[in-house]
Amino acid sequence: MAKQKKVQVVEMTFDINASAEKVWQITGEDYGNTYKSHPQIINSHYINGSTEGCEGAERKCLFNEKGTKFLQEVQKNFDRENKSFRNQLVHVGKFPMVPEYSYADYRVEPIDENKSKMHVRMQFRTKPAFLGALAKGQLAGLIKDYAISVNHFATTGEEVTAKNFKTIKKNYKAA
Repeated sequence: MAKQKKVQVVEMTFDINASAEKVWQITGEDYGNTYKSHPQIINSHYINGSTEGCEGAERKCLFNEKGTKFLQEVQKNFDRENKSFRNQLVHVGKFPMVPEYSYADYRVEPIDENKSKMHVRMQFRTKPAFLGALAKGQLAGLIKDYAISVNHFATTGEEVTAKNFKTIKKNYKAA
């Protein structure tokens, strides 16, 4: 039997000032266009014939203009009724992540007609493994920034970019 590989886990829950349907539309249904609500992703798009968020949908997220820093991901365990899915890493460019051990589970929970909770549980393994402890804090910060961005995009319709995120984050913390 193969030895179990050590993984890191980050779990977070965020209050979002928008309906669960709106948040699900952004995170689950519009899976390929995550760049609209993620300050670190400069472009994202569906790949391999995918055209919408669904079981097996695939996307590529670019983190630099050259396209050398990227994540290729697939949507699994897609559950429209319970507003949840797994975002499984498939291939990485210039990130020390091990795809077969790295994924994030997303779930959107309704609170009332104008509020919801976004639950994120990320499991990952880095190569080399010792980077995992260092990456854990960075990834937790990235997830927080994503939640702020989803909240902003859901409530204003304004796309979030690296250029406008600093102001958005400052306003979010002040509120």
